[in-house]
Amino acid sequence: MQEIDYKLVETAEELAAACGRLARAPEVGFDTETTSLSPFEGRVRLVQLAAAGEPVYVFDLDRFAGEGDDAARRERARTADTLAPLRRLLAATRPVKIAHNAKFDAKWVGHYLGVELCGDFDSRAENRDAVERGGLFDTLLASQLVSAGEQEDRHSLASVSERYLSVPVDKTQQVSNWGGHLSAAQLEYAARDAQLMLPLRAKLVEQLRANSLTRTAQLEFECVVPLAALELEGVHLDQACWRAKLKEIEKQRNELHELLQDELAEEPAQQSLFGPARASINLDSHVQLTRALTRVLPDPSRIPDSTRNWKLEPLALEFPVVRRILDYRTLQKTLKFGETLLEAVNPQTGRIHSHFHQIGAPTGRMSSTDPNVQQIPHAFDMRRCFRAPAGRKLLVADYSQIELRILADFTGDPGFVEAFRSGADLHRVTAAQVFNVRVEEVSKEQRDFAKRLNFGVVYGIGARRFALLTGLKETEAEDLLKRYFATYRGLDAWLRDAGSKAVRERTAPRTVAGRLFRFNFDPEDKQAASLAQRNGKNAPIQGSSADIIKRALRLLHDRLKETDAHVVNVVHDEVVVECPERGAEETKEIVREAMCAAGREYVRAVPIEVEAAVTDEWVK
Repeated sequence: MQEIDYKLVETAEELAAACGRLARAPEVGFDTETTSLSPFEGRVRLVQLAAAGEPVYVFDLDRFAGEGDDAARRERARTADTLAPLRRLLAATRPVKIAHNAKFDAKWVGHYLGVELCGDFDSRAENRDAVERGGLFDTLLASQLVSAGEQEDRHSLASVSERYLSVPVDKTQQVSNWGGHLSAAQLEYAARDAQLMLPLRAKLVEQLRANSLTRTAQLEFECVVPLAALELEGVHLDQACWRAKLKEIEKQRNELHELLQDELAEEPAQQSLFGPARASINLDSHVQLTRALTRVLPDPSRIPDSTRNWKLEPLALEFPVVRRILDYRTLQKTLKFGETLLEAVNPQTGRIHSHFHQIGAPTGRMSSTDPNVQQIPHAFDMRRCFRAPAGRKLLVADYSQIELRILADFTGDPGFVEAFRSGADLHRVTAAQVFNVRVEEVSKEQRDFAKRLNFGVVYGIGARRFALLTGLKETEAEDLLKRYFATYRGLDAWLRDAGSKAVRERTAPRTVAGRLFRFNFDPEDKQAASLAQRNGKNAPIQGSSADIIKRALRLLHDRLKETDAHVVNVVHDEVVVECPERGAEETKEIVREAMCAAGREYVRAVPIEVEAAVTDEWVK
């Protein structure tokens, strides 16, 4: 492996000189080495910055923060005058900061150095292009965008470097001890990662341009810092409330377990002093459950080859015992999740700091792990345990029917567009058309059917699935779908074209921000082709919703930056903000307007609406 030229920066004079030279560069490779994966449990040891024509500057922050525990070092690092040139350099939009998984580094410099990475960046300015000129460039996100949903591609730095530069990356030093004396091998490893960013960005910019993805990349890069801030802030959980909910769930789970044992267990083989000795059944065992269902169901031939939930769901509509099995599993899963969530409360902050994957799905949707705070169960009102601390409020804001509005914008269907423009109840209008009744005569049941249809078409719902969701016969579901698409012919045409394009060209229409999708499947595999067709319809809609919420997060970050209000969670089209109780109504309007502004940038044919409420708990 080629030797790397680096300079270890350990004095105030060296730091000021290095920052001065780096500030004149158009771009710098940027990386950090830390003593932990969590900013609350460790410290930044090294900051590495690489510019063309310069050695890689490796800043050893221990030389400037001195001795002591991590909290003391952090406080000194935040205030040390000697580190001011480095903080200014990191906060500036020039040079471009190039990093792999920049959110990780942004969190650390934010928490440890007290500086917002590229914090001088104005996302509202007309010239805000980090792909070409200034700001932040994330090689991880760029690689994911170029891959366009290709499941085989991996996006670690080693994988991306090998794919685009044919350069192997040795990561053995990554898990070494960064808290003590640093070896030459560690310093060289740290410097190499930063230097690698420069040629990697050049290759990825070529790919982004070739695939017309620079606009999408800019959207993603702008969202990095807001997500880093969200993760650092964390969300507050009322632990006493949560534990009370878990007790309710445990009680109901135990009762259901006993009931199922009575219904499914075999006849007692022997008597005991306390009556019949029931042979218990393991409800998680496929073999035992199948044998039990064979005994209790009238037609054993209908028992599926697997007892997974989705296989049992059709039987649950007819047989209460099967429904109880699924309910038991839901309670069991909720209980395990609830216990895991409690373990995730940070002892220092008393809050949950989840990890958000910015491109968590091929559509561009975000996902959340460690723990997943996007999928808090609705059962037992568990969301209500996420409460604002004393003296503060939560603002819960979500887009009203955003995916249907995007669909109206894409398809230009006159009926869809007019319903939104007039402010009418889309589901009631749809029901009136499909069931051939006047709007004022639409029943609640008819509106519910229409609502399921409206949202179902976004996901490419078919007659069989719609019948399963509604309890209709499949022929009845087919008839309803025919009447629906006869009502919205423009929507029908667009969906057909999108599905055909996915199968024919193995790609889908782009999202509002230009996100690209590719489908890789065997055309002889009818099931795979059908899935691609369904994804071809859904991906542009769901992906556009993801584009809009990411733009909204950036605008919210900028508009709330000088306040004590913070975004603490985001769930697809919903944003949760924590703010001081005083002025909460004014903050609500800032949030609502920022989200509307993000939507209006991309959706023009129909109005964008955001529903927002000030509350003590996470409820809509």
